Amino acid sequence: MTLPTTTRQHYFPQLGSFNNLVVQEVPVSAPKANEVLVKTHAVSLQYRDLLIAKDKNPGGAVENLVPCSDMAGEVIAVGEDVKEWKVGDRVCTNFHQDKLHNDSPNELVLGGPVQGVLTQYRTFPAETLVAIPSHLSYEEASTLPCAALTAYNAFLSGYEPLKAGDTVLVQGTGGTSLFALQFAVVSGATVIATSSSDEKLKIATKLGAKHVINYKKTPNWAAEVLKLTNGVGVDRVIELGGNATLAQSIASVRKGGSIDIIGVLGGLGDVPAVDIIGPCIFKQLKIRGIYVGSVVQFQNMNKLISANPEATRPIIDKVFGFDEAKAAYAHMDSQTHVGKIVIKI
Repeated sequence: MTLPTTTRQHYFPQLGSFNNLVVQEVPVSAPKANEVLVKTHAVSLQYRDLLIAKDKNPGGAVENLVPCSDMAGEVIAVGEDVKEWKVGDRVCTNFHQDKLHNDSPNELVLGGPVQGVLTQYRTFPAETLVAIPSHLSYEEASTLPCAALTAYNAFLSGYEPLKAGDTVLVQGTGGTSLFALQFAVVSGATVIATSSSDEKLKIATKLGAKHVINYKKTPNWAAEVLKLTNGVGVDRVIELGGNATLAQSIASVRKGGSIDIIGVLGGLGDVPAVDIIGPCIFKQLKIRGIYVGSVVQFQNMNKLISANPEATRPIIDKVFGFDEAKAAYAHMDSQTHVGKIVIKI
């Protein structure tokens, strides 16, 4: 097989808007001894990608950034020292390029501090790749590296894994939320889901949510959660809104319960002028920040997905072409999607 010498990729000559995206053709090198050259088949978008495009992400980004962190592709060449991969293998790469285990550093993050994956071809260190579950398409697999792994890390790979019989609150119907819902259901937990749309909540119900709450119609949704749990509160909360929703999440969780903070969909502004420290202390809550996960966690998650192929199948809202990347970002910005937005390459 003749290896490609160039790749077409999207990049940002300047951040501030996703409309600044430009396509360029650049050289691509053969893999080094410990690297793998991958042909990208699909890339999925994260809310983080939108923040970075708007130059609002606190982590910043390298100059002339190639965006996005989540991809699925096909191995087309391996370095001379690589033993675990061969040409034709279907792979995803991990979000953290230096996080093989939970105690590893996690500064080499794709699509921000490190150049991303919105490109036709890219080399990766062999140890950062994970095999795609055989029943998933490339488009479906591209949704796993951030959204799925974050949910898995929160519920099933932390200091207190979810148990059958637990009750959990999942905020929203984006990619991470729906994976959290699916993983909770296959674990035997009872799920309460919130959303701003009754139509979106119908999808959550179809996926196994026992109770749903439209937070537009029920602004004090914490009170409704307490009603549904006979005044006790839920065991776990997947916190997506950040500062905008944390106070209600604290009110929703039982004494001794857990809140996994994984998103800032409500914005990065000041903490609301309400007491959150007191309730955390008095309720003896466990609050954990989640920043995706490790290669080992990714491998373990894929075992769960392969063992429950239909119940954990990724929910894709819409697939865009490579040259429609700006439209994909605009669709993310509209917040009308349910599940994941994918760019096919």
